[in-house]
Order: sequence, then structure tokens, then C-alpha cells
Amino acid sequence: MREFKNIIVRMPNWVGDFVMATPLLEMIGKTYPQARLTVLCQSPLEGLIQKDPAVDEVFVFNKKNKSIRRNPKKSIVEKLKLGKYDLGILTTNSFSSAWWFYQGKVKERIGYKTDMRSVLLTKPITPFKDKHKTHLVTVYKKLLEPLGILNSPTSPKLYIEEGEKLQAYDTLNKYGVEKSDIIIGVNPGAAYGSAKCWPKERFRAVVEKLLTQEKVKVVFFGDTSSEDLVKEICRDLPKKAVNLAGVTSLRDLMALISVCNVFLTNDSGPMHIADAIGTEVVALFGSTNPIATAPYNQKDAIIYKGVSCSPCYKRVCPIDFRCMTEISPNEVYEKILEKLKKQKLL
Repeated sequence: MREFKNIIVRMPNWVGDFVMATPLLEMIGKTYPQARLTVLCQSPLEGLIQKDPAVDEVFVFNKKNKSIRRNPKKSIVEKLKLGKYDLGILTTNSFSSAWWFYQGKVKERIGYKTDMRSVLLTKPITPFKDKHKTHLVTVYKKLLEPLGILNSPTSPKLYIEEGEKLQAYDTLNKYGVEKSDIIIGVNPGAAYGSAKCWPKERFRAVVEKLLTQEKVKVVFFGDTSSEDLVKEICRDLPKKAVNLAGVTSLRDLMALISVCNVFLTNDSGPMHIADAIGTEVVALFGSTNPIATAPYNQKDAIIYKGVSCSPCYKRVCPIDFRCMTEISPNEVYEKILEKLKKQKLL
């Protein structure tokens, strides 16, 4: 096996995809323990691997930030040259990412031969014939096959320090949530579009039932685009429901999810965060495919009806949204109770 001293991995641009690519970092670290491992990623996703023991350096860029010279892409190439990387792995499929590695003098360049970029790669890999029948974690792991790294059982994993968990409890305490409470996290939004989102009225119906349990507190999460949605769901709910949508950093979100007993969510980035941290998940799938993007460590977490038009991958449902409306509030509530009983909390 060839040895490498300086390795760089271009990570995905979406939170969920990024989390599903984390097994590569551990696998590389174990295979090349003497090598220096750098991660190239778009801000603010660097927070996801801030404490990852396999990572030596994080090279962050922001495509929208024009303050990094007049041409930010030129700065990326220049920094790649300075890094003198002898191996680069591309989890992204774009021509531009391969062009950066090629121009940046990365010696060995591994990636899928998509977007007419094969000529820029030293080891182009043929994509899966039907990517929708393969979990994305497996798709990413295949990128390491040219290095002889095969059949690894490694799963997505994120790292939270104990001090961060204590800070999460301190934050929740300000809203009346105690460490001794049963904490249910709820993430009613999703970045891709409304077709991935269970109806808000149904989230509210489940939360209202949960709040009848004496020790249960519910904490809502979401990015700034979900703030209005969460406000509508939370309107007139008891103080046992806490709205943290739009007010957490990525590290804060990770720590807060880590102290939840169950995390109810659509197919989303936070779903994969919860799974990689080890929080019990209840995941609602409709327009997307659980074969490809289910919580990797918790196959029993999914509620999916598999109607004839699903998965359609549309942003907005053009018909009657049957993939999500066939999921009843009572079914979701019972699934959460099942998870709590498994932890002997009820």
C-alpha cells in the first residue's frame, strides 16, 4: 500500500451529506495514522468536525465572501498549492471541485467521474448505476476503494465534549428544562423544500399529546428559514414547549440534540446529526428515499409509507401530499413512546 503524508478531503456542502461522509475521515485516519489530514469545507460546516480526533486541520471557504481577494476561488487554489497535498479525495461531484484540486497540484485525485471531470482525476471512479438503491454512506466509502480500504463497518460519528453538553443543559435550564426531565427534540423543517416536511398541524398534535406526560419537555429546533414555521406550531403551547429555532450555532445545535432523549424530525441534516451523536431518532420520510438517506445507525427510526409516487424528490408536492398525510399523529406519538420505553424513561 502506498503511503501518503498529506491528505485533503473535500467534504459535501449539505449538513446531512457532510455527516454521512464522516466515516471517510475515521477510515483514512486509521489507515494512514502518520499522515496529516486536512478537511476542505464550506462555512459554517466546519463546526461539525471541530472536535474530530482524525482531523488535523480544517480549510474553510465561503463562496459568497468576496473579501478573500477579488477571486475567492483563486485563493483556494493558491492555498492548495501551499499545502503540497499528495492525496485528495472529492466527495463532491462538481467539475469545479476537481478543477481546484487539479490546479492546486494535489498529486493523487480520487473522485467520481461525473460532470465531465475524469481528465482532472488520477483515479476516476464509475458511479453506482442506481444511486437511489445505495445508502449515501456506502457511496462515499467507495471513494476509498482505490486505496485498498474495503468493507469497513465504520458509521457516521460526531464528537461532543462533556463541557458542551453541560452548556446545553445550562441553556435549557434558562427555559425551565431540567436535566432530570424527559427532553424531546422536534425539528419540523427541512432545507430542500416543503415536500420533505410533515404538516405543521400534525407536529403540533403530537407535541400536545407529549406535553400531557408529566416529565416531558419539548424543545423545537430549526434554522432561520424555519423560524416562522416553528412560531406557528408553538403558538399558545404551554411553557413546557421551548422554541430555539434560529438562535443556535451548529455546535450549540449538536450539543442540544445530544442531550435530547428522542429527536423527532423530517429527513434533514439535523436528523443525521442526531443519529451520528447517538440520540434516538424518529424520522419521517415522504418525498425522499430512506434507502439512500435513512439514519445510518438507526434503521428502526423511520416512518415511511412508500406510496406509489414516492420517492419523487420534488421540492413541492404537485398533488395531494399522500406520502406525508398517511403518517398519522398517533403513529408518530406511539413511536416516540416506544423509544422512551426502550430507555426505561416511561
